[in-house]
Amino acid sequence: MRITRVLGTALLLLGLAAAPAAADASPSASPSDDDAAPRTAGTSFRTATEIEQGQEATASGSAGDYLYWSFPADAEQRPTVKATVKLPETHAAQTWRIDVYDGLRRRQACQWGAQTRTAAEGAPTVELACVLRSVRAWSEPWANDPLPGTYYVRLTVVNLPTSDLGVPVGAEVRVDSKDMGGAAAVDGSLSEPLVPGIAVTSEKDDGSERGAVLSAIEPEDGWSSGWWSDRWVWTGIGAVLAALAGIGGYALTRGSGRPSRVPPGA
Repeated sequence: MRITRVLGTALLLLGLAAAPAAADASPSASPSDDDAAPRTAGTSFRTATEIEQGQEATASGSAGDYLYWSFPADAEQRPTVKATVKLPETHAAQTWRIDVYDGLRRRQACQWGAQTRTAAEGAPTVELACVLRSVRAWSEPWANDPLPGTYYVRLTVVNLPTSDLGVPVGAEVRVDSKDMGGAAAVDGSLSEPLVPGIAVTSEKDDGSERGAVLSAIEPEDGWSSGWWSDRWVWTGIGAVLAALAGIGGYALTRGSGRPSRVPPGA
């Protein structure tokens, strides 16, 4: 009975420990306000239009322009950038491309997705996609790993006939992320996310310093800096299972108690 009670208590603790992991694994979909979605795009890194994840930003431009947006991505997220270019009714074949850069303006490679596509003559739209690698909380200085902070999206045409130069086009961009959980967790974190202006300081009138953060976007729940992941939960579950194994081994090997002190045949 004592072993049964111990096993029941351990299983209860196991269920309580697994509950936060299940809660974290479920996606928290928060519908964005379409009226607040940006309807313009920047023309450089410094003027990139800020968008939140889950928003569908739109913009109008001309074929040959560089269109820029920026969005926040935190540790253990795997962002997916999708773009749709609306072309005029009559046009020649043209090739469009989408590129993603991190907060240090390093171009990030796409794991998969149609990063470059050619629209056939007269095609109404062309769709592009880029699935980035999982964002790491920390990385070696020489590595090109995605890190928490601001990311830039650049949309442009790379193969355009002279006859179509300057024709009006429309663009739709959307960024979504998948939470990779403890599988993407690493030991360590950045002191600050890679956000434009994060290291810039200026003085107030009273002489005290204040931060001049140029970017106003950040994840909905703030920057996590990689301090928490479901690895903590699975570590706790492993500890409980190890304790159960120890209790079970002791119960199987302890025997029936101390041997009798009465000599045999007495």
